[in-house]
Amino acid sequence: MRVPRTFVFVDISGFTNFTTSQGDDAAGRLLSAWRTVTRDVASETGVRIAKWLGDGCMVVAVQQHDAIIFAMELQKRSGAACAPLSIRTGMATGLALLFEGDDYIGSAVNTAARLCDAAESLEVLIPTEHVGELPEGVTIVKHAPLSMRGLPEAIPVVVLTGAPTNTAKNDTGELWTRSPSVF
Repeated sequence: MRVPRTFVFVDISGFTNFTTSQGDDAAGRLLSAWRTVTRDVASETGVRIAKWLGDGCMVVAVQQHDAIIFAMELQKRSGAACAPLSIRTGMATGLALLFEGDDYIGSAVNTAARLCDAAESLEVLIPTEHVGELPEGVTIVKHAPLSMRGLPEAIPVVVLTGAPTNTAKNDTGELWTRSPSVF
C-alpha cells in the first residue's frame, strides 16, 4: 500500500567525535536529553517518531506542514539538549510503500535520508519541488543543487529558515486539560 507522507531524518552533528573525546557516559546523557526533547516536540506537533537511528531519528508526518513545524521547533529546542553539538535535518514528501505495517520504503524516504547526510549543522533541507504551503514564520533560502549517492542527478534544494508561529497542535488551553479546582 502506497501512502502520501513527509519523512524527516534528523542527526546530531559531531556525535561520534563527541563520544570519542567526552566518553560514553557523557554521550549517553546528551543523547537521552535530546531524545526527551524530540519526543516532546513530536507529541506537540502531531508527528510520529518511526525509529531511532543511534544519534538520530526518522520521523513520519501525514501533513508536510506538521513535519516542517516539527523540524524547525526541534532545531530550536535542541540547542540546550545537544550543547555543544547541534542537529542537521533532511526532509522529503511523496508516496511511500508502507512495508510490513510499520516501515516505509520509497524515494521520498531515501531522499530525506540523503538530504540529512548532506545538511550542514543547523540546516533543514528539502527538495525545491517538494515544498508545499509553509507554516507562518518559515521561509526558504535557495541552496545549490545537491548530488547524492543513489540519485541519478543533482536535485534542487532549499533550506527552511525562520521560526513557525503557533507550533503546538495540542490545545492545552481547554478546561479539561487543567487540574481540577477545589472550592
